[in-house]
Amino acid sequence: MAVFQPAEETAEGAQAMIDDGLFSRFPKPAVVLAQHVMPAPAGLIGSRSGVITSAADSLEIRFFGRGAHGSMPQASIDPVIMGAATVMRLQTIVSRELAPTEAAVVTIGSLQAGTKENVIPDEAVLKLNVRTYDEKVRERVLSAIKRIAEAEAAASAAPRPPEIRPLDRYALVRNDPDATRRVGDAFRKHFAVDRVQESGPASASEDFGSFGAEWGVPSVFWFVGGIDPKLYAKAKAANRLGDIPTNHSPNFAPVIYPTLETGVETLVVAAQAWLSV
Repeated sequence: MAVFQPAEETAEGAQAMIDDGLFSRFPKPAVVLAQHVMPAPAGLIGSRSGVITSAADSLEIRFFGRGAHGSMPQASIDPVIMGAATVMRLQTIVSRELAPTEAAVVTIGSLQAGTKENVIPDEAVLKLNVRTYDEKVRERVLSAIKRIAEAEAAASAAPRPPEIRPLDRYALVRNDPDATRRVGDAFRKHFAVDRVQESGPASASEDFGSFGAEWGVPSVFWFVGGIDPKLYAKAKAANRLGDIPTNHSPNFAPVIYPTLETGVETLVVAAQAWLSV
């Protein structure tokens, strides 16, 4: 079965298909397979057993203050200060509350407050994203975010605690060890050995894992590179890999060849590892 899933980027597509009766309307598969293009050299294939993509939590924090004219700051309770202080303080979660061996990413992608330079607003809104690879680490990071936001509001004598609202959630994607080994053996048999590599856990997130986890079947997820190999090699030699556009950048433009060919071949080869038994 080929699954054409919508809304992966908003963590809604897989669950929407499940809620729409995917499991009752179609036969249970032996394995679930998927892939994703990434900013690696085109033609390369990467996967690993166990966790391959991170869990992700997106949150909105709304701070409440008291608006006033900029010429009378003493009449205000400034939510811009709460928001700015929180942005800075949140950076200490990873650097000071997690061990160096524990991985997490906390990104504040949006800070919105006010409309006029000489008016102190009565609200400020932060939107942030958290990536983790371990459920206990995830719980600690989310708890720390709540503690810091509430403490900054209290320090400013805010009229009410901040509202913290979840926006979306991606669970960890875990590759089944036996199924991953089977797919990897099929890849190495079909492709040149140097094209098949073991990747580390990616900080990207996917809702693909819901299919295997909720259907109760093994799943395997892998990556195919999409960057012109010559461009990638040149950037690597110059220690400038950070200049290569990544997923979601408006400049991320995978080369068609051999990216598309590799993607088609990997799906066929992986499926044949089961269909040919």
